[in-house]
Amino acid sequence: MKRIFSFRALVATGFISIMVAVTACMVIEQNPVTGKNRALGYTWQQEVELGRDADQQIMAEYGVYDDPELDRYVTKVAEEVLEKSHMRREDTAPEFRNTEFTFRVLNSEIVNAFALPGGYIYVTRGLLSHLNNEAQLAVVLGHEIAHVAARHASQRAMQQQAGSLLLVGGVIVGQEVFGASAENILNIGGTAAQLLFLSYSRENERESDRLGVEYAAMHGYDASEASSFFTTLKRLSAQSGGSLPNHLSSHPDPGDREQSMHDLSRIWAERGMNQTIVNESGYLSKIEGIIIGQNPREGFKEGSMFYHPDLELQFPVPYNWELINQTSQVVLYQAEQKAISIFSFASGVSSAQEAVEKITSQEGIEVTTSNRYNVNNLPGHRAIARANDNEGNTLQIMIQAIEYGGNIYQFLSYSLASDFSSFEPNFNLIVNGFNRLTDSSILGVQPYRIQLVTADRTGSFESFLPSTLPMGMDKESLAIINQLNLSDVVTRGQILKLPAQF
Repeated sequence: MKRIFSFRALVATGFISIMVAVTACMVIEQNPVTGKNRALGYTWQQEVELGRDADQQIMAEYGVYDDPELDRYVTKVAEEVLEKSHMRREDTAPEFRNTEFTFRVLNSEIVNAFALPGGYIYVTRGLLSHLNNEAQLAVVLGHEIAHVAARHASQRAMQQQAGSLLLVGGVIVGQEVFGASAENILNIGGTAAQLLFLSYSRENERESDRLGVEYAAMHGYDASEASSFFTTLKRLSAQSGGSLPNHLSSHPDPGDREQSMHDLSRIWAERGMNQTIVNESGYLSKIEGIIIGQNPREGFKEGSMFYHPDLELQFPVPYNWELINQTSQVVLYQAEQKAISIFSFASGVSSAQEAVEKITSQEGIEVTTSNRYNVNNLPGHRAIARANDNEGNTLQIMIQAIEYGGNIYQFLSYSLASDFSSFEPNFNLIVNGFNRLTDSSILGVQPYRIQLVTADRTGSFESFLPSTLPMGMDKESLAIINQLNLSDVVTRGQILKLPAQF
């Protein structure tokens, strides 16, 4: 695939930019897990500051899931596991023992959990929907706490001698905007988080597995339950074409971890840890009502159109273009990754003209035309400009801002200048197709949520599935969520997680 360009000039505009400075230098400090000093990339205070700064980007990119009761529950379980970790032991140095941890549930359907340096731990609603009990959750949280306790980010920074990394709206800038798959580049779980903990090694992951089981088992959780979750990961891998999802690419094979969870749990049982807590019913009651799969109210593509019911807007997607819908932006890109159009809110401005001029006034951008350009009777402003990327390539840019519904929206569309005439019709199609959403059937669409159903008979799991499934999900997806196979026999009285709209 032809590598396209990076666009440092647009980074300077503040269009969607968030900078996280990650400068590694050698320091000799303690590892809370071993209690020994070792060479690390950051001081502990730097790790805390890095995590705190990056936390703001993570929340902006994912969005926090709006369920305070669920958030309190996850935090409660996490704090119980944290109390058994090396971060809270009597012989641990006060600077670690007194560090406050933050736990968040993120509004993403991706099955993911990750940690940032300094005590920031995240689980997604997608992950929570795929767990079946509190013991599984405890091991996952223990694993992420272990990354922080073992200072894996600082270890990797020292090993890799990382320089400054600039993260812009989930896109790696300073390397190249395109050059890997758009999924790798634009998925926050595979970029910001991965970069911030600097690609943990498999050795790091195995250590976190071992410590995660230790912390959960010490509280009394049946850590062997985590084996079923790694079966889930293996099935998700197979469902995605046989390769691990991005956020798991540095992890050991989930098939190996199925067995290792049993082995590690048995070690702690032999050491006298009575692992009896599973709490399936309690856990399931907490996730009942959680959104599963895509939430169409936050935007979805159907046919050749993108709809956003909550914002009551729509615009077309060109043929053979891909779309990635993120919390802070919608990214459309041409199949060969030679052109991109990014749709977002224009912040800190009071008019469409001001939004455009905020971008075009930046150094390095040469404006060709700038004029009022209304779209479907909505006030707007458009500019065509040129800029050079950091490799000397000339880019041509279309900036369109539109006033609608009390907000100001903007499209930032660009390609190499030599290709712009080929892609300008696509850019125009997207922008000129922006309009009010008036279709009542789309305006009223609701997400699917988990409904707990007690089986009233004995039958195959597949026989309990409804005829209408959530957007983007099939029967196998729902079987995986339940940690069952479609042909598995469900007995009368068994609790199932089934999709419902309510």
